[in-house]
Amino acid sequence: MSSANASPLWQPDRERIARAQITGFQAWAAEHHGAPAEGGYAALHRWSVDELDTFWKAVTDWFDVRFSTPYARVLGDRSMPGAQWFPGATLNYAEHALRAAEARADAPALLHVDETHEPRPVSWSELRRQVGSLAAELRTLGVRPGDRVSGYLPNIPQAVVALLATAAVGGVWTSCAPDFGARSVLDRFQQVEPVVLFTVDGYRYGGKEHDRRDIVAELRRELPTLRAVVHVPLLGTEAPEGALEWSALTSADVEPVFEAVPFDHPLWVLYSSGTTGLPKAIVQSQGGILVEHLKQLGLHCDMGPEDRFFWYTSTGWMMWNFLVSGLLTGTTIVLYDGSPGYPGTAAQWRIAERTGATLFGTSAAYVMACRKADVHPSRDFDLSRVQCVATTGSPLPPDGFRWLHDEFAESGADLWIASVSGGTDVCSCFAGCVPTLPVYIGELQAPCLGTDLQSWDPSGKPLTDEVGELVVTNPMPSMPIRFWNDPDGSRYHDSYFDVYPGAWRHGDWITVTSRGSVIIHGRSDSTLNRQGVRMGSADIYEAVERLPEIRESLVIGVEQPDGGYWMPLFVHLAPGAALDEALLGRIKQTIREQLSPRHVPDEVIEVPGIPHTLTGKRIEVPVKRLLQGAPLEKAVNVGSVDSVELLRFYQDLARKRT
Repeated sequence: MSSANASPLWQPDRERIARAQITGFQAWAAEHHGAPAEGGYAALHRWSVDELDTFWKAVTDWFDVRFSTPYARVLGDRSMPGAQWFPGATLNYAEHALRAAEARADAPALLHVDETHEPRPVSWSELRRQVGSLAAELRTLGVRPGDRVSGYLPNIPQAVVALLATAAVGGVWTSCAPDFGARSVLDRFQQVEPVVLFTVDGYRYGGKEHDRRDIVAELRRELPTLRAVVHVPLLGTEAPEGALEWSALTSADVEPVFEAVPFDHPLWVLYSSGTTGLPKAIVQSQGGILVEHLKQLGLHCDMGPEDRFFWYTSTGWMMWNFLVSGLLTGTTIVLYDGSPGYPGTAAQWRIAERTGATLFGTSAAYVMACRKADVHPSRDFDLSRVQCVATTGSPLPPDGFRWLHDEFAESGADLWIASVSGGTDVCSCFAGCVPTLPVYIGELQAPCLGTDLQSWDPSGKPLTDEVGELVVTNPMPSMPIRFWNDPDGSRYHDSYFDVYPGAWRHGDWITVTSRGSVIIHGRSDSTLNRQGVRMGSADIYEAVERLPEIRESLVIGVEQPDGGYWMPLFVHLAPGAALDEALLGRIKQTIREQLSPRHVPDEVIEVPGIPHTLTGKRIEVPVKRLLQGAPLEKAVNVGSVDSVELLRFYQDLARKRT
């Protein structure tokens, strides 16, 4: 853990603090809503959780949220689960997402980039026109408020148009990326029974074309509720029989009509990674996402009409929905459809350069891959417009912070590094970036406004400077309104509120430091617990993967039937490396010196690869279950993983051990 007196890696200068939206918001909220004028972010955050109703009213006023029907009060029932936000209010998410078209008709709303790295703009007026045309056609097809509309689409403008048109009519959007196989898609879409499916004929990735027409045919057969299928000819093929052409549905010049829906009306369904059983179908509301994302993107990410927002993501990950919400702040969003490392590891930096990105978001894994591959982003690309590099997906290791800072410092850049952490469950961040606070190596700057984030021990006592469970003690507007097909709410309750009644337990180990920053240690449901001492897997990955011979690693702690504890470290080696005595010794020495003797694994085992979910997260819990003897089909939903064959390797390993 970082020591409390360590000096910051970065501090915003006076000018950056003065121009940050959060600074203006605090002064305005002090004048109009009783927020503290002094005390900086810490005082503003305290007020935002102590005076929850007033804070969220201030957010809606500051961002001029357009309520078609006014609300009776900000927060009805405050209980978790079940909090009722802005009861009585009606509004429309898509109306707010297209609002910038009124003042910036010809400016780009979207910049679409494929593997040629050539940005193609879609103006605000053109985006608004296409949404208007498609929304009218959806109504003609009989889509009514509450009907589900699905997309089997990559990160392309058509996906954004389809989401916004769905929201405009009050439909409920849900999407999967086209690299998902048929079973994975059906595990998700069959739960919500869509009436319309938007689909590509295939996609391009890593310089190759991938035809998906057979999978689309299977989806059509297995989704009996579909009334219409819309063909997006990304590879230029003819529409299959009975499908509608995208171009025919988006050619009219029609003003969009926005259905005024209740604040808690469903906006979209997201899915948990579903590593065991069917993925959880998480329903979030139009109003809840609108106000949460305005706060997150406008105040925390400090974005507005002059910004360009690029986050590497696919439509199968919540970060895509978060990226689309950049439109709420009038920001130009960058949609990259392609491999993160094609034609070389530096590809994402090149896209940031070509699009003039001001906020560039990526995964911690990508940052570490660039560091290992000797990529020099600021030297080799003009990244002078990049104000912030943000990372999520897993904790950014200290070496990642240092590498990013040093790479940009060489060119004289004043780079704000923002490691953020949240979840699909809230489609937002619990802790992350604050433009007015310093950045300390290995730490997230602070809990987000309106989020009473705490670290708790098993008895529910808050901890400071100690590892505990990530808990949120007050409701957030973007918390799920429910899970789909969970009529009594029991699955939702058991997922977050079972351990600490009335408080959201997220399933991460965290430290809240005495200076108010946050350190994420990894998932608490796969956390290592040796001799009563809890350890985060992320700390071990960070230490081990510094070694050039280690491509990736996976550490598992397995409780043994005899009361013992087995902690193997699985390593996927770089080409040409061998797990000989010398490397084995260096792995153990590195862990012992950088962490503690307790962190040293019982065994180091070479493996052909590390399994991941389809959204790129290491699979820890299912591997643990396999090592405990669970059959493959019980340990994991095979449709949710990138390689079933890899999991068979771990299953065979478990068999050999018994």
